[in-house]
Amino acid sequence: MATQALSWQSLLRPENLKALAAPILIILVLSMMVLPLPPFMLDLFFTFNIALSVMVMLVALYTLKPLDFSIFPTVLLVTTLLRLSLNVASTRIVLLEGHTGPDAAGKVIEAFGHFLVGGNYAVGIIVFLILTLINFIVITKGAGRIAEVSARFTLDAMPGKQMAIDADLNAGLIGEQEARSRRKEIAQEADFFGSMDGASKFVRGDAIAGILILIINIIGGLIIGILQHDMSAGVAAKTYTLLTIGDGLVAQIPALIVSVAAGLVVSRVSDDKDLTTSFMAQLFGNPTVLMLAGGILFILGVIPGMPSFVFLLLAAGLFSLAWMKAQQKQAAVLAAEEKPVAAAVTPEENVEASWADVAPVDVLGLEVGYRLIPLVDRGQDGELLKRIRGLRKKFAQEVGFLSAPVHIRDNLELKPNGYRITLKGVEIGAGEAYPGMHLAINPGRVSGMLPGNPTKDPAFGLPAVWIESAMRDQAHIMGYTVVDAGTVVATHLNHLILTHAAELLGRQETQALLDHLAKDAPKLIEELVPKVLPLSTAQRVLQNLLEEGVNIRDMRSIIETLAENAPRTQDPAELTALVRVSLGRAIVQQLYPNGQELAVMALEPGLERLLAQAMQGGGSDGSGIEPGLADTLLRETVAAAKRQEDLGLPAVLLVPSSLRWLMSRFLRRAWPNLKVLGNNEIPDSKTIKVTVVIGAKA
Repeated sequence: MATQALSWQSLLRPENLKALAAPILIILVLSMMVLPLPPFMLDLFFTFNIALSVMVMLVALYTLKPLDFSIFPTVLLVTTLLRLSLNVASTRIVLLEGHTGPDAAGKVIEAFGHFLVGGNYAVGIIVFLILTLINFIVITKGAGRIAEVSARFTLDAMPGKQMAIDADLNAGLIGEQEARSRRKEIAQEADFFGSMDGASKFVRGDAIAGILILIINIIGGLIIGILQHDMSAGVAAKTYTLLTIGDGLVAQIPALIVSVAAGLVVSRVSDDKDLTTSFMAQLFGNPTVLMLAGGILFILGVIPGMPSFVFLLLAAGLFSLAWMKAQQKQAAVLAAEEKPVAAAVTPEENVEASWADVAPVDVLGLEVGYRLIPLVDRGQDGELLKRIRGLRKKFAQEVGFLSAPVHIRDNLELKPNGYRITLKGVEIGAGEAYPGMHLAINPGRVSGMLPGNPTKDPAFGLPAVWIESAMRDQAHIMGYTVVDAGTVVATHLNHLILTHAAELLGRQETQALLDHLAKDAPKLIEELVPKVLPLSTAQRVLQNLLEEGVNIRDMRSIIETLAENAPRTQDPAELTALVRVSLGRAIVQQLYPNGQELAVMALEPGLERLLAQAMQGGGSDGSGIEPGLADTLLRETVAAAKRQEDLGLPAVLLVPSSLRWLMSRFLRRAWPNLKVLGNNEIPDSKTIKVTVVIGAKA
């Protein structure tokens, strides 16, 4: 007895009673199909059915994402069974007691049969059929199609989502618990849409059953009324048809509400706002749209013959709403502009400093004024973003390594049309660009002047002018090089990246480059770095090459040369000279892409001897050169380099290999485009033609 009492006590606990609620509800629903119900109980259950359908629709309205109402397919089945059970129970009472009066099946059915359709059974049949068709053809079919397509797409996307979760887990971005939670959510999403695809068939079957029950009840009522209760055909038709229509409407209206809820759930896009908030924000959030809609209604309202009062009233409402939304947007903009100032004036006092406050410096940065934001805004498909991605790819293909990504941000301290380019937080270039206008660059051979804002090309310093887009063709005809604002910024950025390529090759990029080469030649890398040559020395050699404009695409030749000579010397300058010899053919090809003859500048032999002596006495940086000699050398070299470039020839100085490193470092600051080659870097197949001798007496 004690055990039995204990089991009853455990059964009556609140959590156990909740678990029994669902089975009891299903048993009650099924029992209504076979057990007779009094009219009062029918009224109670019909009212409960209406309330339940309204609750389902409200929950669907306030659901943020479909999985928040994951029980909905089961709810759809239960509500469909409840309506069918009520149809069966009400049909039993209508056919048994319908001859006694319009309230034979309860007050709810009577109200729907008389009040909603005015007691006219012809109108009732039409209204019932229209509601059923709307539910069956429009709402249920559309919701079922959405659920079907969503289930298919969700299943197709599952492998990719699973791989993304595994990648985040392997990268340490998420923990095992979060990964497990995400996988569970993906599986639930697929199950939900698959269940909704099947559950929509319940509503469609319910609509068909409603039409069949209507026909059966009317025919059955006529037979019973005429044959069993001696009623005339007209009286029997009116009595039983009104009761049947009331019964059908009291079931189909909740069915329509639940179908609408199903459509809302499956068509809902996951968001952090409920449907009402999203609806108001997206449909009535744009004052321009409201203003145009109000204008159209106003024009229709003043047309003769139109109901002016209604149209003008709605137009006035839309104008007022548009004005309110415009004021709200303006207030939000002002608040956003004042917020940074307020934050700077009133810093948080109770927050302790942490390592999170130490922000790393971006390797490459691009800061833009607010008028250039559309060029870099991903939401507006900014053209400069595409160009920057293309620049990085082109840089990797031409130079030989992948540079750091360009971090783009807006800077209110810059001019509205200004921008600046930073390297490790330090400005290396700046300029201005004007979206919607074009920069006409004067290459030196134009046929006239153009009206506009005179300036200089930020990348190469050539004279230029900002012109209107309509003058672009005229500028082309006059010999100008015409580019848009995005191209101006991209060209400037590309020039600076190429100029500072050596600084972009950090320790991390060097290691990534060696790892990439190790995929094809693992033994070569394994034997060299770090066993024979430190990573820092390899990095310094590569930086030396990049500083002189030599690309490092041929990494195999570079590594082989280092592996051959590293056991003998660890000096980066000497290793660089040896690598340049192995890359001689590529270096010459880069400077002279066409032709076998190399037009170069050379040093007078006596000057070569003086420089060799200075190098022995002073060092490789040129500090041992006598000041007067250094000044003369710089002046004559610059003049000779300028003459070479005016003739369309590259400014290349050919010197003995022992002087190449000295002359390159000494002359680079005077003429950045000057390239210094050593005698041992010239391939035997090339012919040398000396065009200028520096230091020769006139």
